[in-house]
Parts: sequence; C-alpha cells; structure tokens
Amino acid sequence: MVRSISKLKGYDRVINCMPDKSISVRAVLFNAFAVGRATVKNLLLSDDVLSAIACARALGASVELDGDTAVISGAPFGGATLDCGNSGTTARLLIGLLSGLNGKYTITGDASLSSRPMRRVTEPLARMGAKLADTDGRLPIAITGSRLHGIDYDMPVASAQVKSALMLAALNASSPVTVREPAPTRDHSENMLAAMGATVKRGDGTVTIEPSVLRSKDITVPGDISSAAYPICLALAVSGGKCTVKNVGINPTRTGLIDVLRDCGADIEFSNVTTDVEPSADITVRHGKLRPFAIDGALVPRLIDEIPVLCALACFIDGVSVVRGAGELRVKETDRIATTVAALKALGADAEATDDGMTIRGGKPLKFGEVDPKLDHRIAMSAAVAGAAGAGVTVLDADCASVSYPNFYGEVIGD
Repeated sequence: MVRSISKLKGYDRVINCMPDKSISVRAVLFNAFAVGRATVKNLLLSDDVLSAIACARALGASVELDGDTAVISGAPFGGATLDCGNSGTTARLLIGLLSGLNGKYTITGDASLSSRPMRRVTEPLARMGAKLADTDGRLPIAITGSRLHGIDYDMPVASAQVKSALMLAALNASSPVTVREPAPTRDHSENMLAAMGATVKRGDGTVTIEPSVLRSKDITVPGDISSAAYPICLALAVSGGKCTVKNVGINPTRTGLIDVLRDCGADIEFSNVTTDVEPSADITVRHGKLRPFAIDGALVPRLIDEIPVLCALACFIDGVSVVRGAGELRVKETDRIATTVAALKALGADAEATDDGMTIRGGKPLKFGEVDPKLDHRIAMSAAVAGAAGAGVTVLDADCASVSYPNFYGEVIGD
C-alpha cells in the first residue's frame, strides 16, 4: 500500500497508547509455557504478537482471544515447525526456551527475519549444550532439545533479546545462568519471570536466573513507549503542537527517549502514574524550541527502537544532532542506520551515516519526497512523522507499520 501524507497545519491530540509489543510477546509465550491459566488484558494485536500467538498454539498451548484480551492455558510444549513472521523477539525467545526441552523444533520466519543474524543467540546456547543447526547463521534453525547446563556469559553487545533467550534457557538447565551486560537493557523478562515464580537475582550489570517452574500470571499490558514516541516527536516537531499519550509504560530501562527530550529542553509532563508488574503514566508534551541532542554509550539500549524517529525530529532542531554507539541498528529489520538516513535524505534533510550512528544537521526546510521503508515498520512511521511535520511524504509499502502499530496513520497522523 502506498500512502501520501500532507503537511500538518497543527497538531493537538489525545491518544490511547498502543500496548507494548515486547511485553505482549513475552506475556503470550511465558504464559503459554507456564503451569496454569492466565488472562492477559490490553494485548497488542499486531502482526508480531499474532505470530507469537500462532507459535504458542502450534506448541500446544490454548490461546483464546476476545478483543484485546487473551485467556492462555499453558501446556507442555511438543515438537513443531514455528513461523515467527517478522518477529525477532518471538524467534530469539523461542530459540532459548526450546533448546532445553524434549522434542524437535524448527524456527522459521519471513524474508526479512530470515536475513537477520542469530548466532549471537545460538553461540552462547551451544556453550550450554544446546543442539542447534542454523542456515549460515540465520533462520531456519533446527533445534533438538537437550539437557542444558548453566553458564556465566559476558554479552559482547547489549541486547535484551539475547539476555532473555539465555534466561529462558536457564529455566530448564541443570544449574543457574548468569548474564553480564555491557550496558543496561530493557528488563521486561526479569520483571515478568520473577512475577511468575522464577528465581531471578539482579546485581550490578548482571542477572542470574535459576532453574525454575513458571506459574501463570494475569497481566495488563501497559502502552509501548516506542509507539508513543511517534506522536510525541510529531507534536514537538509541529509549531504549536501538543499531545497527550495515555497509559505509556515508563519502565526506567525504556525511558531513554524521555531523558533525551528533556535534555533537549522539551516540555514533558507525567500524570496518572501507576505501578504493577510494569509502571505506566500519561505523558503530555508541548512544542517549544529544542536543543540538538547527542546519544551514545549506555543510553543507546534504553532507546534503540526510538532512534529513527528521534532523528526525524532532529531535522526540525537547529544545530547538529549526533547518534553514536548504535551499531545494533544495523542488524534490526533493516540496517536502520542506512534506511533512516536514506529516508531523511529523500525528504531533503542533511543526514549522514557513520559506522555506528548518524549525524543530522537540523533546521533546514524539508521537501516533499518518496520514501521506501524496505518493509521496516519503524522507518515507515518515522518517515511519516518527518513528512507530516515537514512538506509531506509518500511512503511505499506503508502498511508495514502494522507490525507494531495497527492504524498508525489514522491515530497518529490523522490520515
């Protein structure tokens, strides 16, 4: 689907935040494996989460959907061929979880997911005794469940998905697994596994999980700050813009976006703060003059998914904004350094790629242009934000946004 978006004359919206994709996938897979029956409310019904649900059912769990509520009855997993679609989270978590179970499994995915590297997950699992056969380091991956032993693993690159895969493998191992992170990453797996009865110990830059039995847990999924980033950045980019996004997850490992925007001078207000397995709040932002940003180091894992839309916002900030230390972007659904820069350049931005990041020289008026997001949902949505705040844009294959944000264009752009 091709979608043309016109320049917005103003922006003033109240938006119910899309449920968190990372937490939705985990809530489905963890409860599918757990003992008992759980109700998961406010589930994101995006393509990625539907892939996780399909995999859970193929493994033998019962998942009954009623709107955005799922009733999940866990079951012992049996051998299966599992199509993870475009969901890297689903694939990597299942590789870890299934490696220590009886049975034979095959993990597959779409063309985009099948091009993404998997050995950063499979190599440490192999050290634990996992029997895995990949396809030149990528999907499909064949798993023959085997007896695993614990490991003390120093992650070379900070990755919540790799950490989570090893934590899930630990549930069925003969001894604990300790993961050491070079920088803090999102801790949704730690929070949920602990709430479901797993023994999880956290230290300074480490997490240890002991062999454990999971018990089903009722969960209400909070809003996804990665989805909230699009209306937030759009409101800050449009003169006079204002936006309130309701029920946004504000887990501290995910709020790097807020830290960066506040450092830029953004007017940001939290209200209706609540706490459960994960904290949430309503977030209100108002347009004002912003300073350019510099993102690097330990901050990157806390906003890795929001970097493309932050770079779109940087086009409307006078001065030079810089992203460094974000080489992880090159192994996402696309090489997001290359695709972000290409998208912004197509709209007339002064953007330059570096080995591990980007430089955006903002304040230059944008032009109408055509963007090919290469089927990457975050590039499509970031291009839409830049175009709506700039001079308009035509987004090719725009419906790829449904991977994480169904009805993005209607709810956020108003088109």
